Amino acid sequence: MIRRPPRSTQSRSSAASDVYKRQIWYLLPSVRSELAKELVKLGFSQKEVAKRLGISEAAVSHYVKEKRGKKIDLDKEARNEIKRLASDMASSEAATNLIPRTCEICILVRKSDVLCKLHRSLDSVPANCRVCSELFK
Repeated sequence: MIRRPPRSTQSRSSAASDVYKRQIWYLLPSVRSELAKELVKLGFSQKEVAKRLGISEAAVSHYVKEKRGKKIDLDKEARNEIKRLASDMASSEAATNLIPRTCEICILVRKSDVLCKLHRSLDSVPANCRVCSELFK
């Protein structure tokens, strides 16, 4: 097993890389999970949700059953944006700018302290760490 050096000896760019990895592994699945659940609530089948989101039916099933995408508790503002996106997707056959709107939701979440809390729960992070706040001003 390869062990990474203690956080205090890692460079700022390495810490930033860790933060970005957290977004891919935790934030994006949480957003997708909430979006999949909202689309199912609006009456879409898991197959149709998978097609609209460009993911597998198995992934949708895991999101709906909360087996995936539950590490981050999204705040009310992010959940409202996800509901708006789901509603827009439900009212149009056209792709409702899924990728840019998902990115906007992720940016909204990054501006809160959600990723910092997650990062601290997963790693030993110095108390004076400001990587998230510096990256996502």
